[in-house]
Amino acid sequence: MCLAIPMKLIERRELVGTAELDGVRREIGLALCPEAEVGAYVLVHAGYAIGTLDETEAKLTLELLSQLEMEQP
Repeated sequence: MCLAIPMKLIERRELVGTAELDGVRREIGLALCPEAEVGAYVLVHAGYAIGTLDETEAKLTLELLSQLEMEQP
């Protein structure tokens, strides 16, 4: 199963950017999502942004992932 995590793009340098989630920052590739702008939420999979989504959808997705994590034994 593959999973993409919503992260906020906080810095951009051509086709490389820095994304953040809960204070954790990761360098990501933007070649698959060149339209992403600083401040946008991107779906990150295997170190690459593979799409963008609005803040509401990003927060909903993160909330659902958090609920799943809490349900694990």
